[in-house]
Amino acid sequence: MCGIVGYIGHREAYPIILKGLKRLEYRGYDSAGIALYDGKDIKLSKTKGKVADLEQQLEQQITTNGNLGIGHTRWATHGVPNDINSHPHYSNSGNLVIIHNGIIENYDSLKKELIKRGYTFKSDTDTEVLINLIEDVMIKEGLKLGKAVQVALNQVIGAYAIAVFDKNKPNEIVVARLGSPIAIGVGDGEFFIASDASPFIEYTKNAIYLEDEEMAIIRKNKDLKIRKIKDDSLVDPYIQELQINLEQIEKGGYDHFMLKEIFEQPNAILDTFRGRLLTDKAIIKMVGVEDNMKKFLNANRIIVVACGTSWHAGLVSEYIFEDLARIPVEVEYASEFRYRNPVINENDVVIAISQSGETADTLAAIKLAKSKGAFVFGVCNVVGSSIARETHAGAYTHAGPEIGVASTKAFTTQITVLTLIALRLARAKGTISSSDFRHHLIELELIPEKVKKALESDNYVKTIAAIYKDVKNFLYLGRGYNFPVALEGALKLKEISYIHAEGYPAAEMKHGPIALIDENMPIVVIATKKGHYEKVVSNIQEIKSRKGKIIGIVTEGDKHVKELADHVIEVPETLECLSPLLTTIPLQLLSYHIAVMLDKNVDQPRNLAKSVTVE
Repeated sequence: MCGIVGYIGHREAYPIILKGLKRLEYRGYDSAGIALYDGKDIKLSKTKGKVADLEQQLEQQITTNGNLGIGHTRWATHGVPNDINSHPHYSNSGNLVIIHNGIIENYDSLKKELIKRGYTFKSDTDTEVLINLIEDVMIKEGLKLGKAVQVALNQVIGAYAIAVFDKNKPNEIVVARLGSPIAIGVGDGEFFIASDASPFIEYTKNAIYLEDEEMAIIRKNKDLKIRKIKDDSLVDPYIQELQINLEQIEKGGYDHFMLKEIFEQPNAILDTFRGRLLTDKAIIKMVGVEDNMKKFLNANRIIVVACGTSWHAGLVSEYIFEDLARIPVEVEYASEFRYRNPVINENDVVIAISQSGETADTLAAIKLAKSKGAFVFGVCNVVGSSIARETHAGAYTHAGPEIGVASTKAFTTQITVLTLIALRLARAKGTISSSDFRHHLIELELIPEKVKKALESDNYVKTIAAIYKDVKNFLYLGRGYNFPVALEGALKLKEISYIHAEGYPAAEMKHGPIALIDENMPIVVIATKKGHYEKVVSNIQEIKSRKGKIIGIVTEGDKHVKELADHVIEVPETLECLSPLLTTIPLQLLSYHIAVMLDKNVDQPRNLAKSVTVE
């Protein structure tokens, strides 16, 4: 949610910030703005709408010169989306300017106190309260900007990533974070600021990720200083080399990032198990698991915490862990887990799943689990992210950057990592034979090629999409391992086409949803041969008798469902536990093509953000 970009150095700031904002559009936003220092004064432009609207507005300005500037894409929390509530925000004097991601929970009480002191407010945002609080501290206590930011932040309650500068001292930017990510790109006499590394990857591969309750004072042509906000202690900056490149965050000839990322899944899955899956030696090698094997083997249970698509991947893992490793599993929405006063103890293993590694609710769940003494293992995609740092151990998915808001390759690579863990634990516990273990490894190694095969259905899926693009409702059904895939398929359709869709276990159809079925209702049924095939066929017959339109996802060569369904999409045969990696592919394509035909913004669906970094 929201996006921060900033620059200070010897280059023109405007093109860097504008391009950076475009690269952060995937995060979800409703307005955008830029503040530049031109050597004399701050030039500020902001508008409701897209970055393209901001760019058009800026083209009418006399100048966009300057070597210092900050930019922002806003996802509305306090105050409706409009020009006034857009960031950046000035202080009352006009000397300070700020951009902010997050929520200041005690903004109302702070605002009332500032009003008593004579401050006025143009917007409805908590951010304007924060910048005036900083100015008030500067004036009242006679402090420099960095110290004033520190004192002010010790008075606020909430989450934030901020960048602030003072036009009277235009050689520095102050940044800080608590609960919302911020990265600093380190160049030669220049610094870049962003919510993630994508805006500055073409300028530098060196980055510093601020930890919670840290702030940095960034000065042109000087070393930056990082301090703890609470006690003012200095922190040695840890500079890491970024592993992504510019090509990874471009569309590469595809119409949308989502389609690119759907077709990247064979390589993404391969990269995820590369070096971990050693089929010829019948070994799974995962350092985070090996170093903590006793924690896993002695666990009373595994608790999976996640949100959205990651929660669906967690549901798949529940079947895998219990089936293969015989370890009890509970899958929790992180947003509910953190408030439910859950029973957790030191013999529990908590697996936290998040593509971005910055999901606020999942981070809060991690902190809760750690406070109860549980061992916490992270599964995320972004190296150096907050979840990677907060957990005791973990595994990266190595999916590469996922720009489309609707997760695709995140889902399949998360399932791949969780399958590797389950298989390794099953072997260690002796709950799987040597021959079955080897068979699973061989089949998993074949999955990237089988995903390529499943992607060949793209044109046929497109013809199905054309038939059903104007319907108002969809129903998705699956059983066993493919019940979570039904949930994920429905979520994808809702997210990007805005068509109402629901996923159900196929057997639950008779407990309510069957009342919805008529000749206008398309039902997507996952009916692969492995698993509960006969039961699902019976469900299909019940749908058919009520004139429902059936789109079947079946194993190659299936004839029985083909006789019953209106449309059949084939996927290659594999083990039941690996089938979600294949059955999800046509569902991703279906949602994509329907959304495109409805002229929806596939990569940036309305009201959604890629990384939900606030509650």
